[in-house]
Amino acid sequence: MRVRHRIGLSILCLGFAGSMAPLALSADAPPAVIAAAVADAARPEADRVRDADRKPAQVAALAGIKAGSKIAEMWPGGGYFTRVFSKAVGPTGVVYAMAPTPPPGAPAGRDPSAAIRALAADANYANVKVVGFDPAVALPEQVDVVWTSLNYHDMHNRPGDYIATVNKAALAALKPGGVYVVIDHAAEKGSGARDTQKLHRIDEDLVKQEVLAAGFEAAGDSALLRHADDGHDKGAHAVARGKTDQFVLLFRKPRK
Repeated sequence: MRVRHRIGLSILCLGFAGSMAPLALSADAPPAVIAAAVADAARPEADRVRDADRKPAQVAALAGIKAGSKIAEMWPGGGYFTRVFSKAVGPTGVVYAMAPTPPPGAPAGRDPSAAIRALAADANYANVKVVGFDPAVALPEQVDVVWTSLNYHDMHNRPGDYIATVNKAALAALKPGGVYVVIDHAAEKGSGARDTQKLHRIDEDLVKQEVLAAGFEAAGDSALLRHADDGHDKGAHAVARGKTDQFVLLFRKPRK
């Protein structure tokens, strides 16, 4: 039996509206190019053991990633999704790995981009281009997908209106009709940004509010990474890895 994820339900319940046709968020078999990227022998074993929880093929398929796609990945970390994206888009595509600068007060010598720069230097991932993540600096070109996974709450902890600047930068980075994907650890409903620092979680309704305020249209959500037994009361790092309740939200840049 095919299982199809209901799209836009929580968005409609909140009264958000958009003129676009929502993406088909489904659990059907992912396209062959994405399945092959996940099965690629060059991926580290440490990544492979996480696949059952992170569902990279299914989640990447939600964004419509295909051969030739151009992707901007904000805060790519060690490159878990970067490797999959690189192989999926192939030699005609590109992955801009947007590595953050150290936060204020970080220890001297800390380089958040070290792991991703090492990945980009590997000939297996020649289409990965590392760029410093400065929301005020535009990418060399507009892209089809902007992606961030388990980092939105961290961006929220930067001072001032940093997160609003990030969302505006995501909008500017996309081609008209392009997709912005936000995945993060879910916090208690109604908690807003209360738990972004202590628990490393964020209320998904706040994310929707902020991203729509930046000029995006709602494009759907998925239950692929949901864990109903997560009570949202423990730090994300205190829960077994991969077992936090995670939301997957998709937004689209208006075509006009």
